[in-house]
Amino acid sequence: MPAPTIDPNNRNPDHVAPTDSYRRADPVWVYRGGTWRAGVVESASARAATVTYRPSGARGTGVDTLTAEYVLARFEVDPMLDRNR
Repeated sequence: MPAPTIDPNNRNPDHVAPTDSYRRADPVWVYRGGTWRAGVVESASARAATVTYRPSGARGTGVDTLTAEYVLARFEVDPMLDRNR
């Protein structure tokens, strides 16, 4: 599954979905450590989304709270995160 290549700091603000448009269990991409990583929304508010994501190609996960420019909808299935979809 190819990750996005856009730099989150160069995203057009008109194309950035507000974090409160995401719902629990929505699949997303999150920008952490200089790269986009597959994640799943745990909760979201008007200011930020809390996301579980894969910090590397391994089976482990991380949890972080991110603002809108660092979150992007994901349409591909990630077999390690999306088992119940």
